Amino acid sequence: METETRSLPSSLYGNSAWNAGAGLQRKMSESGKQKDPSALKEEGNNLFKAGDLQGAVCCYTKALKLSESQADSAVLYRNRSACYLKLEDYSKAEADASKALDTDPGDVKARFRRAQAFQKLGRLDQAFLDAQRCAQLEPKNKAFQDLLRQLGAQIQQKSAQLNSTDARVQQMFSLLLDTSAKDSDRQKAAQNLVVLSRDEAGAEQIFRNDGVKLIQKLLQSKLEEVVLSALRTLVGLCTGHQSRAMAIVNELGMEQLCAVMGTAATTVSLAACHLLQVMFEALTEGMKREIRGKDEAILPEPSKELRSMLRHLLEMLPASNVSGPGRDSAINLLVKQVPRKSLKNPDNSLTLWVIDQGLTKILQVAGTVPEVSEGPPLTDNTHMSCSVLLSKLYDDLNSDKERDNFHKLCEEYVQQHFSRLGLDAKLRAIQTVSVLLQGPSDVGNRTLEMSGMMDAVISLCASKDVTHQQVAVEALIHAAGKAKRASFITANGVALLKDLYKKSENDRIRVRALVGLCKLGSAGGTDFSMKQFAEGSTLKLAKQCRKWLCNESLPPTSRRWSVEGLAYLTFDADVKEDLVEDKNALLAMFELAKSEDKTVLFAVGSTLVNCTNSYEVEKPDPQMVELAKYAKQHVPEEHPKDAPSYVEKRLGKLLEAGVVSALVCMVKQESPALTEACKECIARVFLAVVERQEDRGTVVAQGGGKALIPLTSDNTNVGKIKAAQALAKITITSNPEIAFPGERIYEVVRPLVSLLSLECTLLQNFEALMALTNLAGISERLRQKIIKEEAVPKIEGYMFEEHELVRASSTECMCNMILSTEVQKRYLATGNDRLKLLVLYSGEEDERLRKAAAGSLAMLTAEQPEICARIPETTTHWLEILQALLLCEISDLRHRGAVIVHNMIQAEKSLAETLMESEALEILSVLAKGGEGTSDPVSKVAQNCLDKAMEYGIIKSREGKEKSEGTEP
Repeated sequence: METETRSLPSSLYGNSAWNAGAGLQRKMSESGKQKDPSALKEEGNNLFKAGDLQGAVCCYTKALKLSESQADSAVLYRNRSACYLKLEDYSKAEADASKALDTDPGDVKARFRRAQAFQKLGRLDQAFLDAQRCAQLEPKNKAFQDLLRQLGAQIQQKSAQLNSTDARVQQMFSLLLDTSAKDSDRQKAAQNLVVLSRDEAGAEQIFRNDGVKLIQKLLQSKLEEVVLSALRTLVGLCTGHQSRAMAIVNELGMEQLCAVMGTAATTVSLAACHLLQVMFEALTEGMKREIRGKDEAILPEPSKELRSMLRHLLEMLPASNVSGPGRDSAINLLVKQVPRKSLKNPDNSLTLWVIDQGLTKILQVAGTVPEVSEGPPLTDNTHMSCSVLLSKLYDDLNSDKERDNFHKLCEEYVQQHFSRLGLDAKLRAIQTVSVLLQGPSDVGNRTLEMSGMMDAVISLCASKDVTHQQVAVEALIHAAGKAKRASFITANGVALLKDLYKKSENDRIRVRALVGLCKLGSAGGTDFSMKQFAEGSTLKLAKQCRKWLCNESLPPTSRRWSVEGLAYLTFDADVKEDLVEDKNALLAMFELAKSEDKTVLFAVGSTLVNCTNSYEVEKPDPQMVELAKYAKQHVPEEHPKDAPSYVEKRLGKLLEAGVVSALVCMVKQESPALTEACKECIARVFLAVVERQEDRGTVVAQGGGKALIPLTSDNTNVGKIKAAQALAKITITSNPEIAFPGERIYEVVRPLVSLLSLECTLLQNFEALMALTNLAGISERLRQKIIKEEAVPKIEGYMFEEHELVRASSTECMCNMILSTEVQKRYLATGNDRLKLLVLYSGEEDERLRKAAAGSLAMLTAEQPEICARIPETTTHWLEILQALLLCEISDLRHRGAVIVHNMIQAEKSLAETLMESEALEILSVLAKGGEGTSDPVSKVAQNCLDKAMEYGIIKSREGKEKSEGTEP
């Protein structure tokens, strides 16, 4: 595989050039049509017939922009509506059909399409009215009558369901309001209410029967189970429903919801956090969606509720009556809801509003030192969560002016406390700087450079007060991670850190001093020749880190710092080797990864990335290395123990110790500490552990396949690709239906399609095509999912690739995709070389490519007989290619050739005559006799070909031939 990886990129340029050439040709051919709406409409119609729905939508959209006639526009909207119906985008289908009807209310096709869209959207009453109108305009139309009957039955069913649900809801309500009922019965009723709320009919009935008021009373219950049920019922009511979410926010009030989230009971706090997350999603999705129809059109803009919710969350942060977990939940919600999901969206007004209204409140929490000053209760995760939130807000700013304002507010806050008399205020300032250094480091560096700040940090490191020392040492460690400060600290802080490490009697201080030394000792990264400390020093530091990691008498925060140390030291291959040999240390690290202390996640992820060598390493050009040596420049050196054989052994040790279950638990964590950078680390390690085929079953069995799916969507761009490639490797060698059971298998398609990109390596393209081939062979529903993800044109593109493995795998994928009618229609469409390519590939030397191409032709000619007549038009060598297949020594290829010939003979007599006039007759006669080396299926098909030719009267049977020869004079 290494050889493939090196050779694959050379073909990438060929693929790129082919795409560019194809694009140029397409533009030249279309340039004359761009100003003509009727030509674009005609092209759209042809693409629709060929099954290229996205292409048709594109043509109709261009035509609409150019059209000056209302009547023509109405037809274009109607046609585009048909495309959206097939693409299952029912909201757009309904919108386009409505626009067509605005111009021509009597357009029965547009009305029928709108009725179909309404039906799929669940708006049955509106669908029934449209279908009724269609039936009035064309009473004999069977399709209209069928739709009317379907809708009538669906409306009746929904009505019966509502009546049944109404009775159940009333029963639950009366039991919950009955104070004399047993607690166990009321708990059961509350749980049943949750189940009802997950069904749309049940949710609507709960809401209409004043259920929110009842739930408000349940939230005040002293029974935790009842409160949890109330919160989960509200989740059911709000999920995907903007109007209900708005009404519930207004009726319950954010004060009550925040009070529930701020409770000390962790499970209740998390459930309330989940409810608010669902409410945010319902309101923001409602704002994005194009709303049509009478019911939705009267809804007020939800931005007022959103701002109110955010304001209450910000007010929770410094409040002393809010629990630590509740505060973490509030920060988590702000992280998820405030910054833009995509920087392509220019509107960052929500971020600016939060900075204006709440940055000081966030910094107030960031600067809290619980042991020293009075302040809100914190958890071990709170400071890290603040760092993530501050980083997200800073990254979401658009201009230098906005960033300067952020710097100014932070510097003013730090200066305000640092300039006060008393040590507590200075500690608050230093703690704030420490949090900023872990988040938006540019801001942290600027606050660190304020007059007297670094001197104060250094002097406090020598304090006799453990808490003061701890705050100062942590600030020093975070400052050491920044290249700007590392040299200063190396010169001034190493002696101090060594002194603390050797002389301090408190392990909390010693472990932090050790991490500072680890950071400074790893400054050379993986470069073996750039070590900061003397030979063996890093191994001693690592040994002490492992010792503290395994010491269960230490608090989890101190053990977490020992993992931080290993994250830096494992750049050294000797340290990696020692760590994987220490099974107790590995188990202790994995247990920490599964613990409630989420701040350890990135350290664990980084350590594992280093141990598995799954970081990016650019190998320098050998010529450049020689030039660098000649110029006496530094040349990076790889450690001998970073060779592939060592890495493979380390992976084996990590798998034995249970690395997969640790990674799975890390993915499940709901915390701001699980940053995109952390998820990228996890994706990299997953890709490393599935590298060996024999390990993939273990990864799947321990939940690795399921854990990878969310990593392909919520991650850095690099992390998404790594996770998708790991999924591809699993899908290639495992049974996808076992690896991804149930509906999960459909979630695998999109990540795989994302690898069909020129931005990915050719190896990633190849593995994605192999995986999609497996999925396409399973079911029509999976093929439809692949089509919906617009993968077919991409697969076709790779069929032109110069690299033989990629070309063969894309053709194999197409061979399975051809089982779908939509793909067959692409080959029926004229004006392209799709069919020609398959015919030519059937004559190539590459056995794998020939089998895939010939198999595709065999299926196409069987399913779409009209294609048979077009095969002779593709190339003058078509007959030679078919004869070569029939004469091939490989039985699979002979069989495919025989099936193609049989389908052509069946399709048209003229084709049968052409074939029987060639050497094909003699070859088929030999194959029909069977014998050694000829499989039964081939001889049977060959005989069927001859029988059909006799039926046409083109050839005579042996008996008939002998008879006619005997009567000659």
